[in-house]
Amino acid sequence: MQLDSRISAVVTGGASGLGAATARRLASHGVKVALFDLNAAQGEALAREIGGVFCQVDVTSEDQVDAAFAQARAAHGQERILVNCAGTGNGIKTASRDKATGEIRHFPLANFDRILQINLVGTFRCIAKSAAGMLTLDLLPDGERGAIVNTASVAAEDGQIGQASYSASKAGVVGMTLPIARDLMGEGIRVNTILPGIFGTPLLQSLPDHVKEALAASVPFPKRLGDPAEYAQAAEFLITCGYMNGESIRVDGAIRMAPR
Repeated sequence: MQLDSRISAVVTGGASGLGAATARRLASHGVKVALFDLNAAQGEALAREIGGVFCQVDVTSEDQVDAAFAQARAAHGQERILVNCAGTGNGIKTASRDKATGEIRHFPLANFDRILQINLVGTFRCIAKSAAGMLTLDLLPDGERGAIVNTASVAAEDGQIGQASYSASKAGVVGMTLPIARDLMGEGIRVNTILPGIFGTPLLQSLPDHVKEALAASVPFPKRLGDPAEYAQAAEFLITCGYMNGESIRVDGAIRMAPR
């Protein structure tokens, strides 16, 4: 797919971090970008910067997702690109003992479900809605209708202590990539997933310097946090390389996460 002003895109989680970097990169090619996010202040500011549109949306809400796609399409037309970056995480052991009181407790199941609803079901909800819209489009000269890029995590393959819900949600994204690609293969829509390692998103950049230094040192090479622009570069490759389909690729400096 050639990126230019004839193409529109939706980036979920687009107000900051990996999503914002991807939105900027797509917009640099002239692509019309709609940002889906909860953070209105950041989302509206970035939309002004790149000449896009901001849609405030919680990806766990069917109604809000439908309204956001309607808003984006009214502004830019039917999107040919969807990049799913909306997600969250937590760190809670499956079962643990309080060191002070000896009280035994288990992972709050409502919390487990919340992570799945955002990271996995929310991603699938946006894929299904976007793909249905893409089916209304004519084929491009290269035989494509659209391209979808999802965000998993290296935790999908080597999750750490306390990451049961996060790892399960991200492994689910990896697991559904090939079946969805197969579902859509007859319609000219490609589907791929990125598994980022430790990236310098606003959340990580807010950590103390010694923590960031330790994280950077754990990366085999290069010994630094990933730059969100490098995620965006990988996303662009998956969007524009017509032979990439049904793949889940790690972008991680060769890291393999230790238990903690």
